[in-house]
Amino acid sequence: MIVVDDLHKHFGGFHAVDGASLEIAQGTITGLIGPNGAGKTTLFNVIAGVLKPTSGRVTMAGEDITGLPPHALFHKGLLRTFQIAHEFSSMTCRENLMIVPGDQAGETLWNTWFGRKRIADQERALRAKADEVLEFLTVAHLADHKAGQISGGQKKLLELGRTMMVDARIVFLDEVGAGVNRTLLNTIGDAIIRLNQERGYTFVVIEHDMEFIGRLCDPVICMAEGKVLAQGTLDEIKANEQVIEAYLGTGLKNKDKLGA
Repeated sequence: MIVVDDLHKHFGGFHAVDGASLEIAQGTITGLIGPNGAGKTTLFNVIAGVLKPTSGRVTMAGEDITGLPPHALFHKGLLRTFQIAHEFSSMTCRENLMIVPGDQAGETLWNTWFGRKRIADQERALRAKADEVLEFLTVAHLADHKAGQISGGQKKLLELGRTMMVDARIVFLDEVGAGVNRTLLNTIGDAIIRLNQERGYTFVVIEHDMEFIGRLCDPVICMAEGKVLAQGTLDEIKANEQVIEAYLGTGLKNKDKLGA
């Protein structure tokens, strides 16, 4: 679904992404791991249109999407979440979901004058879909809570719910487990697996929690210093000397620190 070919992103003399090449197969949950500063989030930002690449190419299902802005990629079904959840804090969880789909009838002045029935019908449908999403994510009890008042883990679930309000094809999740307790992380993991298996979502997941990666992801890609070091199963990655050196700088004798 996604092919990244010799991608570079430079910030002055710093090469955050330095010739990364990888492929994301449709229908997979791919893990992206690597030490801090490896270039993982910058790679996400370039693929998702938040940053323009210095050079290189990104294609989605054979179409060149290099440098397209996030709103254009959104309409193609490519979405991303962020390490720090971006909710509309004064709106309810249900309302946070209802505003996601684009081209809503109420966004045009003409419809606010002459298309009120169309607006009302669409809002009823969006409300029903939002409630269905909240039920799917096991947080229906939070529907009328202000999004700014729920926990960090619940906000991550809400962000995942946003991807369900449109026809997402591939979703990039940036450290979905950051600051989330184990119980909620398991709930998030369950939802990702169900979306992958039941609705055909393709996921790419940046995460430092190797237990979470091991439960969800195959294959796993490891980055370091802006480059792709290795790709394979988690067991293969954890046995790779280059990967262990990138994380620890001390070789195989300390591979247990990587979860091996």
